[in-house]
Amino acid sequence: MNSFKHIFNTYDWDEVYDSIYNKTSTDVEIAFGKSKRDLEDFKSLVSPAGMAFIEPMAQESHERTRKRFGHTMQMYAPMYLSNECQNICTYCGFSLTNDIPRKTLSDAEIIQEAEFLLNKGYKHILLVTGEANKIVGVDYLEHVIQLLRPYFTNISIEVQPLSEEEYRRLKQVGLYATLVYQETYHRVTYKIHHPKGKKSNFDFRLETPDRIGSAGLHKIGIGALLGLEDWRTDSFFTALHLKYLQKKYWKTKYAISFPRLRPFSGGLEPKLAMTDADLVQLISAYRLLDEDIELSISTRESAKFRDHIIQLGVTSMSAESKTNPGGYSVENESLEQFEISDERTTAEITALLKQQKIEPVWKDWEKAW
Repeated sequence: MNSFKHIFNTYDWDEVYDSIYNKTSTDVEIAFGKSKRDLEDFKSLVSPAGMAFIEPMAQESHERTRKRFGHTMQMYAPMYLSNECQNICTYCGFSLTNDIPRKTLSDAEIIQEAEFLLNKGYKHILLVTGEANKIVGVDYLEHVIQLLRPYFTNISIEVQPLSEEEYRRLKQVGLYATLVYQETYHRVTYKIHHPKGKKSNFDFRLETPDRIGSAGLHKIGIGALLGLEDWRTDSFFTALHLKYLQKKYWKTKYAISFPRLRPFSGGLEPKLAMTDADLVQLISAYRLLDEDIELSISTRESAKFRDHIIQLGVTSMSAESKTNPGGYSVENESLEQFEISDERTTAEITALLKQQKIEPVWKDWEKAW
């Protein structure tokens, strides 16, 4: 199967890096002056030179978002099912080498978590696990999706990469979307941070969105873990990946997430720190590149930042998130995958959105349609 890998292999990381960092204010002006931008324009918009244009970029991002998505914000909640993991990842609290209590939710505990989130109003759920095929493989995921279908109208997953056939199998029982992050598109850096486990296979992960697209899932979410490598270069490769997928799997919807490297037990410092202003620049650049893309922000970010970014381009957000299995309602000692920054309740976030004249959307899709 022809895949993104064949396109990716025609690019050189260092050449892309140099191209971005050599962009001038004139290049940014040219990109900003267009109504339709390409990937070369995206380089200009995320370049250091682009920072001088952050205010007009943010304003256009706001206008394009409201034009396409209206005054709405899709609300979702992550549900962590298991922190079992067979990979070693230097930045993750679930890494195999971390000596932590491991937990995989039982059916009763899953229902308990579901009822908690339903009472908060959530109808969109993101199921998250560590990568442990024998414990939380496709059989487990199929069972959980079937268990939760009566509770939620929209079920997505963020789990280990699967085969095309396994994605088809999960689609048949009600899976709506899959999120899979490359973490970094720099091969050498990727191997440093993923030394052992199935996740250490860079190419298998890189080709995962192709398998999801071939399986015909409704939506694919991609992104990079911002901080493992140069965020501007990683973001270009994410945009390159996006444009490839949109052209090949044109019936599928797409989403970009912006996870910044967050502390966990034993922590990892970012290779290149990303400021709040940098993230505003990046979110705006994606919106100026693509008016239709869904942009998601999680509770990794601070309350202050999320208060301001609501109007600048994001279309989906979580609230009151827990990143350990059973974190909402089950008493246990399992460790969080990463630290939450915005700890406000769902009710508080809902009130904030309405104060900014944004309508929280809890349900926007029905299988019967």
